[in-house]
Amino acid sequence: MTRAFNFNAGPAAIPLEVLKQAQEQFVDYKGAGMSIMEMSHRSNLYEDVNNETQALLRELFGVPENYEVLLLQGGASTQFAMLPLNFLTAGKQGAYVMTGAWAEKALKEAKLVGDAVVAASTEADKFMRMPTLSEIVVPDNAAYLHLTSNETIGGTQFKEFPETGDVPLIADMSSDILSRPIDVSKFGVIYAGAQKNLGPSGVTVVIIRKDLAENSPKTIPAMFRYATHAKSKSLYNTPPSFSVYMMKLVLEWIKEKGGVAQLDQFNHDKTKLIYDAIDQSGGFYSGCAQPQNRSLMNITFRIQTEELEKQFVKESEKEGFVGLKGHRDVGGLRASTYNAVPLESCQALSQFMLDFQKRNG
Repeated sequence: MTRAFNFNAGPAAIPLEVLKQAQEQFVDYKGAGMSIMEMSHRSNLYEDVNNETQALLRELFGVPENYEVLLLQGGASTQFAMLPLNFLTAGKQGAYVMTGAWAEKALKEAKLVGDAVVAASTEADKFMRMPTLSEIVVPDNAAYLHLTSNETIGGTQFKEFPETGDVPLIADMSSDILSRPIDVSKFGVIYAGAQKNLGPSGVTVVIIRKDLAENSPKTIPAMFRYATHAKSKSLYNTPPSFSVYMMKLVLEWIKEKGGVAQLDQFNHDKTKLIYDAIDQSGGFYSGCAQPQNRSLMNITFRIQTEELEKQFVKESEKEGFVGLKGHRDVGGLRASTYNAVPLESCQALSQFMLDFQKRNG
């Protein structure tokens, strides 16, 4: 079997070793005579999967004891609404750092719930950079400060995070969670859809400080209260059991690879190959994001003409590359280099870019 060079932005690459292990256990999980997808989420076997997944995430990401690890459904998009429902109380403002499409969607949902304002924005720079920490102004009555750690469309990434004092810092880390070490204690809430760095779509991770989880208002539906899911250890209702199981396998793979610090180095090595091909092309390729905020997860770039970009995509697909067309809202080209994208795929893309330039430069 020939594997594609998978640079999809999400759902994205899953480690081949993980896929093979899941394949072996697909029909019969640990001698149960059935798949993990068929068994009750109240069974001992599945409860072990649920607990081990949460424990592995705690270990690998350095999650302190005063935080809950929740495995929910609905994707990051549901969190856009769930966060203000839980925290945006009367007389308070939700403060949002505007860095691109995902931050915009989060703000839009918050405005349906309460008073939400922009704490900083890079729209004037077409979202091709992240704001400096000094540009972020947190209102005195802020309920929280929300940011998107990595914008998949623009290809920008926060390299450091603001100090917010008593105001909880909330981060959507859907596209870079577990790609680099993070001080979780700086945040009130970290959330992430799994389908980029943690496994398949279907499960959403929420890492939330216990005091924040406990204060969910009882005026909102039970399913939207963090307290509900914390109390039930993410088993309040039927969970996305297969997705959680796959996430467990991915976390085991990360641990086997040496953990998050090792993946951070691996991601730097991978993306350097592609950024070097861009920067050393003499202007044939041009990076979209400003260099100080270039993402290690999503590399966005352009070629001199749209005709050449279309040709690049067409020829790359013939060579087994997948997902290099830029997001429909901005065009251009994008290579998503999440944790599971192998070094060999980035080497192949770098070589293809050099060859394409020689033939068309």
